[in-house]
Amino acid sequence: MELEEIYRRDLNLLVALRVLIEECSVSKAATRLNLSQSAMSRVLGRLRSLLNDPLFTRQGQHLIPTEKALEIDAQLGVPLESLRQLLAPAEFDPHSCEQTFTIATTDYAMQTILPFAIPRLYQEAPLVSLNFIPLHHDRLADQLTYEGADLAICRPIGAVEPLRSEVIGRVGVFCLLSKHHPLADKEMTLDDYLSYPHAMIAISDGVKALIEQALVDLPQRRMVLRAYHLEAALAIVDTMPLIITVPADLAYLVSERYDLVVKPLPFHFTPFDYSLIWHPRCEHSPAQEWIRGVLREECSRLIAKRIEDMGLD
Repeated sequence: MELEEIYRRDLNLLVALRVLIEECSVSKAATRLNLSQSAMSRVLGRLRSLLNDPLFTRQGQHLIPTEKALEIDAQLGVPLESLRQLLAPAEFDPHSCEQTFTIATTDYAMQTILPFAIPRLYQEAPLVSLNFIPLHHDRLADQLTYEGADLAICRPIGAVEPLRSEVIGRVGVFCLLSKHHPLADKEMTLDDYLSYPHAMIAISDGVKALIEQALVDLPQRRMVLRAYHLEAALAIVDTMPLIITVPADLAYLVSERYDLVVKPLPFHFTPFDYSLIWHPRCEHSPAQEWIRGVLREECSRLIAKRIEDMGLD
């Protein structure tokens, strides 16, 4: 039978058949289905016509199902239960979730935020799989709409509508210097910042453009190194008076790990929003709501704690 033919049938009649078999009574079935007894009798008549069988014989006050009625009822068990689960309110249990979540993110978030949130994800949902892919700002909408990404974590560089988004923290920018740098033990002025050599790291997630906006109409910095990874700058930070300008979270981690000095920017810089971004199709998915909730809590807490630890709040 084609789907179109099934669509033209009243499938509610099959639910009525299950109730009639369970109750063995037209009046009791009518009560369960909130029908009058006469309406329930008409339903039984339509069932007999649909299935081409009397379906029940009467024995006193009870209906006795025919062999065909029992056979049909047995076949209805699995599909009716599937429909029951499909239509029931979703109760998400992260501990039994086996879903794969694809997250588009930047190197910056992958190194500075996510490693500290991932343990909680696996603690609550040990069976999930996480698939991290590089985020492409110019194709963010396509990644979330057509290319299978469930979620993005980044600094939005423009309007994200009709995608959904939520800010998880505001991130400032600071400078990393070697302890041997001439400015290590003194306040850094704007002239200092502009005169010493700089390294720019792609991991900085768009910080370069924000810095250039803040320094518009001022002399350009002397950029001696551009690299995709911070290790390239760290390799020479002790060999020249290098200034590495990075987001606060990265400064927090690197200064502790490599014993570097953190300096504030010597000019006004507005912190930028770091956000979770997702497609509207994921808005009401219990699994998606769970992972967004964990990332929101962990990342927000982490960003706020690092700002406090560095005395930058």
